[in-house]
Amino acid sequence: MCKIHRIVTLACLSACAPLMPQASAPVRPHIVFLLADDLGWKDVGFHGSEISTPHIDQLAREGARLEQFYVMPVCSPTRACLMTGRYPIRYGLQTGVVRPWANHGLPLDEYLLPQALRAAGYVTAICGKWHLGHIGREYLPTSRGFDHQYGHYNGAIEYFTHMRDGGHDWNRDDEPVSEEGYATNLIATECERLIAGHDKAKPLFLYVPFNAPHTPLEAPKEYIEKYAEIGKQNRRKFAAMITCMDDAIGRILHALDERGMREDSLVFFASDNGGPVRGRGAGNNRPLRSGKHSLYEGGVRVPAVACWPGRIKAGSAVAGVIHMVDMHATLLGLAGASTEGSKPLDGLDAWAVIAAGASSARTEMLLNVETSSGAVRVGDWKLVRNGDGYELFDLANDPGEKVNLASKNRKKLAELKGRLAHYADAAVEAKVAGKLGKDFKSPKYWGHDDR
Repeated sequence: MCKIHRIVTLACLSACAPLMPQASAPVRPHIVFLLADDLGWKDVGFHGSEISTPHIDQLAREGARLEQFYVMPVCSPTRACLMTGRYPIRYGLQTGVVRPWANHGLPLDEYLLPQALRAAGYVTAICGKWHLGHIGREYLPTSRGFDHQYGHYNGAIEYFTHMRDGGHDWNRDDEPVSEEGYATNLIATECERLIAGHDKAKPLFLYVPFNAPHTPLEAPKEYIEKYAEIGKQNRRKFAAMITCMDDAIGRILHALDERGMREDSLVFFASDNGGPVRGRGAGNNRPLRSGKHSLYEGGVRVPAVACWPGRIKAGSAVAGVIHMVDMHATLLGLAGASTEGSKPLDGLDAWAVIAAGASSARTEMLLNVETSSGAVRVGDWKLVRNGDGYELFDLANDPGEKVNLASKNRKKLAELKGRLAHYADAAVEAKVAGKLGKDFKSPKYWGHDDR
């Protein structure tokens, strides 16, 4: 982040000193960014779930719960928000995800978070799911700012075989690798290895985008047996996958403790979108409405926690509105990294909000806009468009989006329709993979064979 933005951030922290005397942050913490895949609002213990998540709950007790943290309604766009600090409408990733057969990815002219952090002296690593393009080597993580890569490129890989549609999708440093084991556990093992071998004199950015609990619903037998009391098979497996991921997070936290890095580390946890509830979906977003794929709160408002001992008030609940695009600017600010080379950011530095409970500077937020759908939030008001119909909600009094106020507040409706139209006019054409062609054949190794 530029020097001016850092000065503003530190000034805000100073003003909020009575709330959190230790909120001001030294430059260059280690950053461990944990991202679950399809985890619902009520799929964590600290939101009252029946699913056991003791390590995520520990982060919540030792840090801050971000109770109005927003993402995109599906996988790839959320990841793009973090990497770019820009809404997906700016570069055409607002519609759907990057499919295995797609001939596109996150555009190469976008300057990504790991590139900026590496330029600032960070060692950068990704362990887990990329899902931002693999059509050519130039789209792979080690060509986009990561010093080290481990995991898979596609969504929805098989957890034990590491296959997607008949092609192998497991890699280290963007070269295929064959390993036995459950994907979630392998990701934890790689993180442990990286942390154990890391030179603590250098700041570390460790991005851990788990594929759990995304389908296919597969988990080690011993985890499934823990939830024998859950009647629905899909929910039972879903719960098992979440607890296994939680144990993996516990291993990563323990590795940081063993190296004496925990006190100097910002650990962030969130989901990439709401839990799936359609069809045989097994997520739980209650009391929020709907889930994955939807622009209602259950699709875009997710559990999130930030923990940094002594820097973020333990057990705090942050009410300020934060979007995933804001985490890009926030992390760059903490790292003392420059935004030179970046295109104009949509994200705002939210460190003062997270660490000191300051009021959020975000007064408006685009949740997405496509040809016949979209949603925008302005203050506590939210507009949702479905085709030709519009719904207006007062989230301060109706977070479950039960009462449509569009007919009762025409002035606010017109205001938000205008803001949504503004973003629609600014959107570039969406890149869509289309349907799988009859002549398409999966490569032996995703991301490496000629297509």
